Amino acid sequence: MQRREKIRELLKTGDIGREVEVKGWVRTKRGNNKIAFIAMNDGSVIHNIQVVADIANFDAEVIKSISTGACLRVTGVLAESMGKGQSVEIQAKEIEVYGLADSSTYPLQKKGHSLEFLRSIAHLRPRTNTFGAVFRIRHALAFAIHNYFNEMGFYYLHTPIITGSDAEGAGEMFRVSILDPKNPPLKKNGEVDFSEDFFGRETNLTVSGQLEGELGALALSQIYTFGPTFRAENSNTPRHLAEFWMIEPEMAFYDITDNMDLAEDFLKYLVKYILENNMDDLEFLNKMYDNELIERLKSIVSDEFVRIGYTEAIEILEKSGKNFEFPVKWGVDLQSEHERYLVEQHFNKPVILTDYPSEIKAFYMKQNEDRKTVRAMDVLFPRIGEIIGGSQREENYEKLEGRIKELGIPMKDLWWYLETRKFGSAPHSGFGLGFERMVLFVTGMSNIRDVIPFPRTPKNADF
Repeated sequence: MQRREKIRELLKTGDIGREVEVKGWVRTKRGNNKIAFIAMNDGSVIHNIQVVADIANFDAEVIKSISTGACLRVTGVLAESMGKGQSVEIQAKEIEVYGLADSSTYPLQKKGHSLEFLRSIAHLRPRTNTFGAVFRIRHALAFAIHNYFNEMGFYYLHTPIITGSDAEGAGEMFRVSILDPKNPPLKKNGEVDFSEDFFGRETNLTVSGQLEGELGALALSQIYTFGPTFRAENSNTPRHLAEFWMIEPEMAFYDITDNMDLAEDFLKYLVKYILENNMDDLEFLNKMYDNELIERLKSIVSDEFVRIGYTEAIEILEKSGKNFEFPVKWGVDLQSEHERYLVEQHFNKPVILTDYPSEIKAFYMKQNEDRKTVRAMDVLFPRIGEIIGGSQREENYEKLEGRIKELGIPMKDLWWYLETRKFGSAPHSGFGLGFERMVLFVTGMSNIRDVIPFPRTPKNADF
């Protein structure tokens, strides 16, 4: 029985003269009435393999019917290629057409489609070179993430997608309910009575697995989550998605310095893995979209990240002479323009900022002795701005309880979280990496909708 071989492996081999079988989709077909040259791709690699068909050996109508987008099975002899840019080709003996593609309606017949147009045909865009490269890199990054944490002795913890708590306190969450939206049950005060809902209370899609992740870390020492998260933020920007993936490690016995060390090592590992395993795809993206991509990735691996406090960063920004769209002063939450100035113009290196004002950070972050700042950390990357956000978590029960009350967060929603500080509390830290932001950085793409197969954004849940 003939075994299908991946084009990626055939392009590496020097085993000329043996019979092979490939299956894939036609990228181009050219030739004359005597010979056809068919470029095929099966998604395993950015490069195509050329199939050479002597038309006299085939049904001429079958060969004529083959066009861009058609799916074929080809058996033939692997031969040395005389063509430019390819080492081997297949001298076809048999061609079976699995599926034709009507050249008058197939939307990928021509090259040069805009990324915006390709978003409108998300069901077909993975067949393009660009999205083949992006999604192979996305896979490799996901694999590298699991590999890294496994090597470091972390345990993969699955945290709830449906939750009754809001880790960020943002309130912009998608409700999960089976109640009739037009006629829900009401309490005497006119509020919706969620006790009659499926879970007996108000529930939402999660914005983060962090709080539950901390519970795992306080038993297993080192855990990480890697799952979908959701934000009901009405933002139509190149940086926002309503559905995205997050990686959130949580570590017992880590202080803020340990946290920074792990984040830097983790990011360098991921970038190094892609440089070592996806260079063909990177070279294509470097050529087509961002001619500084590969050099920028190499600099991430080789450069030490700069570590400075928030206060020092504000001073640098105030003295920069730059006319920022968002004015800078101590106490403001830094915007992307501020973060990118620090990384791209002032230091020309990745930056880790620490010790943010407590007023602009979440309730769970450990308070510093000055009572004005917390042990937060953000990792800033070129072109992206913040790529990781994290902190040392507040392990002191009284301080955590006081912060929750100060912010007016309902205690009934967080009693279980507080209770971990009663029984064997320990110093611990963690951070979150937005997976799509990491894919965006590594691929050099400019819009986050182009690094996830089926983007979910306001007014868009197609496919």
